[in-house]
Amino acid sequence: MSVISNKKTLYFESVKARKRMSQTIITVILILGSILILSPVWWMFATSVKSMGEIMQFPPTFIPKEWHFENYIDTWKAAPFTRYLFNTIIISLCVVIGNVLSNSFIAYGFAKIRFKGRNVLFAAVLATMMIPGFVTMIPHYVMYSKMGWLNTYLPLIIPSFFGSAFNIFLLRQFYLGIPNELIEAAKIDGANHFYIWSRIMIPLAKPAIATITIFSFNGTWNDFLGPLLYINDDSLYTLQLGLQVFKGQLETQWNYLMAGSLLVLLPVIIIFFIFQRYFIEGMNLTSGSKG
Repeated sequence: MSVISNKKTLYFESVKARKRMSQTIITVILILGSILILSPVWWMFATSVKSMGEIMQFPPTFIPKEWHFENYIDTWKAAPFTRYLFNTIIISLCVVIGNVLSNSFIAYGFAKIRFKGRNVLFAAVLATMMIPGFVTMIPHYVMYSKMGWLNTYLPLIIPSFFGSAFNIFLLRQFYLGIPNELIEAAKIDGANHFYIWSRIMIPLAKPAIATITIFSFNGTWNDFLGPLLYINDDSLYTLQLGLQVFKGQLETQWNYLMAGSLLVLLPVIIIFFIFQRYFIEGMNLTSGSKG
């Protein structure tokens, strides 16, 4: 019996040792991967606190010899970035509101309302995702020009109130996981579709809506091409356009450009960490059934 017990003990110890070894290997791989992914962010930060003389040195220094944190203050004072920040916040909030309202309402119709040709129409909506944005760029510009919307925020905000194929698909799949019995019970109580959408579907779809919010905010906050096409007045510039003040024809002020880029990146990181729990849950297209 003692021999059998010793063999069992050795077996369990070998299993534990293999588990510890595999966990150690996985941990090392994750640490190395994290360092690889975060190294560009460190390079941006290191460049932002260097002087231009040190930036131009070869070989480059991974750790700054002198730390010039005043670069961040000088960056913010180099242009009216407070105004650019306000402009970007206004556009981002309007786009987020438009995307959440329009996409959630359209997705509810595709998921919970039966009508003739619903599947064909939904397939047509999904087919629009295969059209590159550059194909519609010139027609959109001509249309907005004839409508008198150039040099305003309308071309950047109004399209968000007409839905987006990917967001509609994401929310529709989430809605399909919500039991139809809830809707039928609400209809028995006399609720219309608008009431069901606003009072039942929206609260249950918080994870998916948080995902849409993050995508919309991130895309609008970092949008450069849209404001570049439609905005000409300096007072209407966004942060992404404002950063171009540090890029000249002959020289680029890399320390100020990297400092400004990090400042612009900071709100996106904060928003993601605030909503990351909902974001992960929202990417599970069947999690609506948990409601």
